Amino acid sequence: MIPYFQLTTILLGPVTIQVWGLMVALGILAATWVAAKMAMHRGQDPKIIWDLSVWVIVGAFIMARVFMVLYEPAYYLADPVEFFRIWHGGFSIMGGFLGAMIAGIWFLRRKHVDVHAYADTAIFGLPVGIFIGRIGCFLIHDHPGTLTDFALGVKYPDGVRHDHGLYDSINGLVLFLLFLLLARRGAKTGAYIVVFLIWYGVVRFLLDFLRATNGPIVDTRYFSLTPAQYAAIVMVAGGVWLWRKKLSSKV
Repeated sequence: MIPYFQLTTILLGPVTIQVWGLMVALGILAATWVAAKMAMHRGQDPKIIWDLSVWVIVGAFIMARVFMVLYEPAYYLADPVEFFRIWHGGFSIMGGFLGAMIAGIWFLRRKHVDVHAYADTAIFGLPVGIFIGRIGCFLIHDHPGTLTDFALGVKYPDGVRHDHGLYDSINGLVLFLLFLLLARRGAKTGAYIVVFLIWYGVVRFLLDFLRATNGPIVDTRYFSLTPAQYAAIVMVAGGVWLWRKKLSSKV
């Protein structure tokens, strides 16, 4: 079992650094750097990847906040202004994916480049960002799961529980290792998008069954499923569609 500890802030003199925000920022930088390296390997312009990351960040954070309302509708309806208090936290990674996709497609079309090829390159770095960013979630323990006796369970004050942040971080690392394997085998353009959508969608759908159903942090569910699980279903369907449309004729 993993001992419970919570690291929410780091004090550097008069400056208070939010640990979650720091890890997310490091994750974004690492993901962009990895994607830029892949762009160079593919003969693409790495500067476009760095510029793309700016717009992706904006779109991701906006939609991550919007999507969060689905998790806690009563909370935000009771105090709508809370939606704009982003320093209080409250972001959904699934909403972030949607916002990143919208902003990314818009930017790449404006640059008049191959949207599919550059998006595939950008996706290559995403698992690294998830791996690092979710460590931030693990350190602040904002995603407790159900009670368990699993070896990777965290000893929360009210008992040993699954920790969604830890599991999703591990998922990001495993997915990136899979991407490296695909790269060594000469993955076709579009393969990373397809694998990410299907892999992450399936894993996230299953992981959300381990999210807490009691305690201080409980997600709203619609017909027994979390908002992220519905988004995961869409991700898998989109991945299968892209595989049949873009890759099946190339395999």
